[in-house]
Amino acid sequence: MTETPKDPEEILEGAPQHAGQQAPPRGAFGQPPYAGQAPYTGQQDEASEPAEQKDGKGNRAGLVITGFVLAGLLGGGVGAGVVGIYAANSNTGRPVTSPGAASVTVNDPRMATNVTAVASKVSPSVVTINVLGSQSSGTGSGVILSSDGYILTNTHVVTLDGSTGNPTVSVTTNDGKIYKAKVVGTDPVLDLAVIKLQNASGLTPVTFANSDKVNVGDQTIAIGAPLGLSGTVTNGIVSSLNRSISIASSAAPKQSSGGNGSSPFNFWNFDQNGSQRQAAKAAIALPVIQTDAAINPGNSGGPLLNGAGQVIGINVAIASAGSSSSSSGQSGSIGVGFAIPSNVAQRVANDIIKDGKATSGLLGATVTDSTSDSNATTVGALIKSVSSGGAAANAGLKAGDIVTNFNGKPITDSTDLTAQVRALAGGSKATLTYDRGGQTQQVDVTLGTLSTD
Repeated sequence: MTETPKDPEEILEGAPQHAGQQAPPRGAFGQPPYAGQAPYTGQQDEASEPAEQKDGKGNRAGLVITGFVLAGLLGGGVGAGVVGIYAANSNTGRPVTSPGAASVTVNDPRMATNVTAVASKVSPSVVTINVLGSQSSGTGSGVILSSDGYILTNTHVVTLDGSTGNPTVSVTTNDGKIYKAKVVGTDPVLDLAVIKLQNASGLTPVTFANSDKVNVGDQTIAIGAPLGLSGTVTNGIVSSLNRSISIASSAAPKQSSGGNGSSPFNFWNFDQNGSQRQAAKAAIALPVIQTDAAINPGNSGGPLLNGAGQVIGINVAIASAGSSSSSSGQSGSIGVGFAIPSNVAQRVANDIIKDGKATSGLLGATVTDSTSDSNATTVGALIKSVSSGGAAANAGLKAGDIVTNFNGKPITDSTDLTAQVRALAGGSKATLTYDRGGQTQQVDVTLGTLSTD
């Protein structure tokens, strides 16, 4: 069930609704082939609050390009040419582990590449996370933030995509040690979470890069546990920047209900009855870095690195193309993966460690894609209405304005605007460029704070 916001203006009309929908068939690794929905281009309320899940089911991280492979799904049963976005979690009925430590093997140092060097340097800072709920389990990845065991990962990893609020978490480090861990806090709005290892010391933290300095074409290296294969290294390039994706929220239920994990984004549990039904979920929008480095289920929460071994993003999802010729098969990485930018991830992680939670910005406007207006002359986010006393109203924005740029980031649709607003902390200042009656104008806005109560 989805909690209904008290204020009708707070409803996100563009959120995918799965209530009463039969769970799709499952593929070779148990991931249901999320498919059958066209990209959403309708009206969105940027000011909407993520709904709480009372019996959350499923797995997280996906573009509304139809599904989301939270770091990697295996999609099948969709129409030819349809793209799905899936979470990067490994879905098995039980945690998947690899024997022995997952250190990088270098047989001939003379022939080692830059990828070898980065993998050798950063692998000790990457962990495999096993999560157990009352009726499901899963495997994800994480990065070490501090020597005493703070770990950054995705919310959908620790909540089993919203099915549990009281998980049992264990973490395996690169040297083969296993630690018990507790959840410090989650941010379902940006799909990030922090956990803390018990009795840990002497760990090697990652180094973060400034994600605003990343270029298309830069080298990328991903390290994680795709399909439970700890210590896997893949590489590619940054294939696009200023991309935004829309996925279902993985907020934990207020009370752990031991959900069956039957969401289209599920990668955790493959042995459930395919006829089980899922609850509706609120949609969230994420700003992402796009890469062609192979990312698959289990990469969720792991690092996307640059050529210097610095984290530029936290892997969260991949796009997956399905085939109408298969009703159960699912495909893995097709070279379109997504990572939450390091600047966003660092801000959220620091806030969670300090306060147990993070805040997100609120514009206080209902928006939709400008392409929905036949009279529009530019792409952007079309403001349908503004909330009295909200950030947009206070800045002088009006219905009919088309936002085309936010803090230097191009805005092409409502998802772009929502993602950029949510990426900032509540109370942050931003500069918007908008079109009004064919005239380009600019305004400074002080954002409100999104309520997640």
